Amino acid sequence: QVQLVESGGGSVQAGGSLRLSCAASAYTYSTYCVGWFRQAPGKEREGVVSIDRDGSTSYAESVKGRFTISKDNAKNTLYLQMNSLKPEDTAMYYCAARTPDNDCSGSYCYVAHGCVFGYWGQGTQVTVSS
Repeated sequence: QVQLVESGGGSVQAGGSLRLSCAASAYTYSTYCVGWFRQAPGKEREGVVSIDRDGSTSYAESVKGRFTISKDNAKNTLYLQMNSLKPEDTAMYYCAARTPDNDCSGSYCYVAHGCVFGYWGQGTQVTVSS
């Protein structure tokens, strides 16, 4: 059973930094596209950044130049380095991974950049105060 477990969230002041991690079990990050998403209270979930198996990335305009996605294939861990954080970055952050068949068989899927993100972590809260 695929499990994604996020960590690293917390509360910081504007301008600060956080590094999120997402460890996977029963899933290999090097095989498919994976990414980070976030959902603020009262808003829809949105894509933050995704990375394909060839290393190509796609960032939301709102985080370009401030956030960096990376992965350690040996540790099967995905990271999100967040710098220059702003209050509007406050949200629950989720890591997600494409399903092997690129289809939606779970309770929630998000389609972006040709990938059906059907595996999700439980989320980690990021709160940025002004």
